[in-house]
Amino acid sequence: MKENVKRVFHVRYLAHPCYAEIIAQRPEIRLDKLEADAADAAAGPILAAAHAYQISSARDETPVKYHAHKELLARTPKLLIVSTGGAGFDTVNVKDCTEAGVLVVNQSGGNAEAVAQHVLAMVLMLSKQIVQTNHTLRAGTMKDRNIYTGNDVNGRTIGIVGLGNVGRRVAELCRGLFDMQVISYDPYLDEKTMASRGATKVTLDELCRRADFISINCPLDDGSRRMIGAAQFALMQKHAYFINTARGFIHDEKALEDALRSKAIAGAGIDVWDKEPPPADHPLLKFDNVIASPHTAGVTKEARQNMGKIAAEQMIMMLDGKRPPRLINPDVWPKYQKRFEDIFGTRPEG
Repeated sequence: MKENVKRVFHVRYLAHPCYAEIIAQRPEIRLDKLEADAADAAAGPILAAAHAYQISSARDETPVKYHAHKELLARTPKLLIVSTGGAGFDTVNVKDCTEAGVLVVNQSGGNAEAVAQHVLAMVLMLSKQIVQTNHTLRAGTMKDRNIYTGNDVNGRTIGIVGLGNVGRRVAELCRGLFDMQVISYDPYLDEKTMASRGATKVTLDELCRRADFISINCPLDDGSRRMIGAAQFALMQKHAYFINTARGFIHDEKALEDALRSKAIAGAGIDVWDKEPPPADHPLLKFDNVIASPHTAGVTKEARQNMGKIAAEQMIMMLDGKRPPRLINPDVWPKYQKRFEDIFGTRPEG
């Protein structure tokens, strides 16, 4: 007997209440909530019946037992879809999902404006030494304001690693507002595509050598993990600033600490960490020339609502049997089509 109720579950919270409101407009879709500490007796039936999982992309906010990996997939035999709440998919083992015939999608672009503005804010705060002067004034230790002479950013060079939704918006803002030169490293895009997005394609080493500001805006995957380490920091100019609003583990925190301590670079803006939030005694938090934020670059009211809306609409699209626009593992599609048809009696389009 084919199933006519489509079951979606999430753990703890959703990006925005509008997600549940949009899903509720479709009476054939049931949305279940699991608490992070739910007993197996309560969680088991929901997992066993689930067709889709709306998962948080925040690695340290989601219990490991609810990460979408082989162990969870074994408890969700009917699962067809894993949809992350953000652009990243740190909480998802894409290989395990692909092997199980499960689609993985994200909400890329939903918070691009918020993240790009955060990057620009860090560029300005670093170049103008706003954090240092703020601390000095509050501590009552200001003696000579000329010590904190900053730099204009007009005409400077920004190197963007990853020219996707966020990276291209960073490029647009930097070019349009400050006539900055934009260079970019992105192994998945050709020169023509990058030029259409306002950047000149360069190698990672060349980007490190030339940029006055380096902004990391790529996803975390096997290719980008620890991509920026001691060798890359050694290539950077002494007046250069390093900014990461993408994901922890892309840069080596110890290597960044060493580069700052030796004054190999001028400062850093860090929104993402290996452990989130970072402990209060984290070495990088001891530097006055480091701007720190707790993975909040993409957290604005507008971005959260946009992400919730995109996620809900994409979920409905998939449950209606349509191919989603933000598919992470396209190779799974034929296997997914068959599983979807076995469960619901209709074959997805595409």
